[in-house]
Amino acid sequence: MATVLIEPEVQRWLTTIGQYDSEFKDWERRTKKVLDRYLDRKAMQRKTAKFNILWSNVQTLVPACFSRIPKASVSRRFKDSDPVGRVASLLLERALQFEIEHYADFRQALTTCVQDRFLGGRGTSWIRYEPHTKQAGPDDGLQVTEDTDEAPGEVLEYECTPVDYVHWRDFGHTVCRTWEENTAVWRKVYMTKDAISDRFGEEWAEKVPLDTKPEDLKKLGNLDGPQDSAMALIYEIWDKTKGEALWLSKSLGEFLDRKPDPLGLQDFWPCPKPIYGTLTSDSLVPTPDLVFYQDQADSCDVLAERINGLINALQVKGAYDAS
Repeated sequence: MATVLIEPEVQRWLTTIGQYDSEFKDWERRTKKVLDRYLDRKAMQRKTAKFNILWSNVQTLVPACFSRIPKASVSRRFKDSDPVGRVASLLLERALQFEIEHYADFRQALTTCVQDRFLGGRGTSWIRYEPHTKQAGPDDGLQVTEDTDEAPGEVLEYECTPVDYVHWRDFGHTVCRTWEENTAVWRKVYMTKDAISDRFGEEWAEKVPLDTKPEDLKKLGNLDGPQDSAMALIYEIWDKTKGEALWLSKSLGEFLDRKPDPLGLQDFWPCPKPIYGTLTSDSLVPTPDLVFYQDQADSCDVLAERINGLINALQVKGAYDAS
């Protein structure tokens, strides 16, 4: 059996990802139990009465924290007489407002992030930059000169910044105590063969194994079934130390692509700081809110069961005139 040699840098990232998985393993297991309780997945099997106070709390808190799309506000730092700065601020404000109102991904991503915050204790979103180009034509002001036979290239038609929700199992970062100490973030991206071909090229589409699915979908299908039922797991890693983005296939043990600072953002990260539940200065592993009123929730279940038992024990009695 041939031994597969892995580059030292690839091995370093695999070790970093493994450290995160080990650090957050208990949190993921706890979050799974919180979700089971929230959805009451055993409701059809059990014969006892329960009072799902977790469900009622989350259903109240989520719309209380996020119910309306915010209004974009862009203003100049100094209120000098600067017509160019004023117009630039107005353009940015209108562009932001159109972006968050026109595309439904913003509302959906933030709603799901807030829900994750009140269930597992962490909600994460991710911003992508999508330029859309088209073949240049006469109407674009480009034309072939006499000294070249080359056809005009592509021109930018429009650009947008979709907001992606990142599942709580699919986000990761270097193990650290506070967000300010963090040096890298990544997310799991599940891609089909066609998606890999479009993004990385046909050569990688043939090499990368389609051997996985999102964790919650594995029970819905068999990886031994049709080829298009499985996906490839690609890690999109943003390394702030070296200022570059990398796309890594864990199964293949190779980088599919790497780019130096693709977006040129002020803080480098393509994602904002996650919205956290309870944290301490010792770790970024959050504590779900349910932990702090678990005993009271259990007491509500006991009271609901006793009330249900009393109701079932009641007998209907009455009196009537015998004549």
